[in-house]
Amino acid sequence: MRIVISEFMDMPAVEALRQRFDVRYAPELVDQRDALLQAVGDADGLIVRNRSKVDAALLGAAPRLRAVGRLGVGLDNIDLDGCAARGIAVVPATGANARAVAEYVIGTTLALLRGAYFSSAAVAAGEWPRTALSQGLEAQGRTLGIVGFGGIGRLTARLARGLDMRVIGCDAALPPGNPVWKEAGVAAMPLDELLAQADAVTLHLPLTPDTRHLLDAGRIARLRRGAVLINTSRGGIVDEAALARALRAGLLRGAALDVFGEEPLPAGSPLAGAPNLILTPHIAGLTQEANTRVSDMVAAGVTIALTGGAAAAADTAP
Repeated sequence: MRIVISEFMDMPAVEALRQRFDVRYAPELVDQRDALLQAVGDADGLIVRNRSKVDAALLGAAPRLRAVGRLGVGLDNIDLDGCAARGIAVVPATGANARAVAEYVIGTTLALLRGAYFSSAAVAAGEWPRTALSQGLEAQGRTLGIVGFGGIGRLTARLARGLDMRVIGCDAALPPGNPVWKEAGVAAMPLDELLAQADAVTLHLPLTPDTRHLLDAGRIARLRRGAVLINTSRGGIVDEAALARALRAGLLRGAALDVFGEEPLPAGSPLAGAPNLILTPHIAGLTQEANTRVSDMVAAGVTIALTGGAAAAADTAP
């Protein structure tokens, strides 16, 4: 059986797969659509991250495909209905990168509240903006609003409470009476109320028709003046132009975006040059430890899907 891997994967997991399968590890295929369609022609398994589009065209080009491994958790780049109709197993790395994302959220929240880390060039040039940078905020006693309370949101809440932050949340799938909220020590409330109360807001949602531009100009205007916004979920959830306008108008203290409506972020984006804005290239869930966990989990899941035996997963451990 043959597996094609079209994006970066931890090498020990790749080598473990090679013990059982004919593996083509070619991360360059993510930028070579025609070559990818040709490569999957005789593939039984395909492993991707978030940029390879497993759409109707790719499924049509892969008549033998039986498993799609997703090195991450978001599935909006995979035609789930098409896979289900063909009996193709979809194997995400659920939970494997939660710690990496949660730590990214906490780290950027601290950086944005403090506001002291955007002046390296000025200090190196001999300036001394000590007065301007002396009005930072501490996390203790501040309110973190978590939109989407799955595994990553819950872990983020636990880390934030360790900093003595007040944590509030909302999730359309979890009514306020769900015991999860009490167990986590988080107050559940409607989204607009959360936006009005939170000093920092972090998003942990899938991209669906209902969540696209969930934070549009109107909802961004409902954020507390001086709040910070972090998005590590999917880029289409935030109206990037509206966010840039709010930052330039001084309505927000800052923002951190790891995901964008179009990736890579195109030249000329309204985000370019916006003040107090941290931009990272979809790496919140990528650390050395998370890469290992994600790759091992997907390798095991794809092995099981292709061989039909749970015992086979043990052989994928590096």
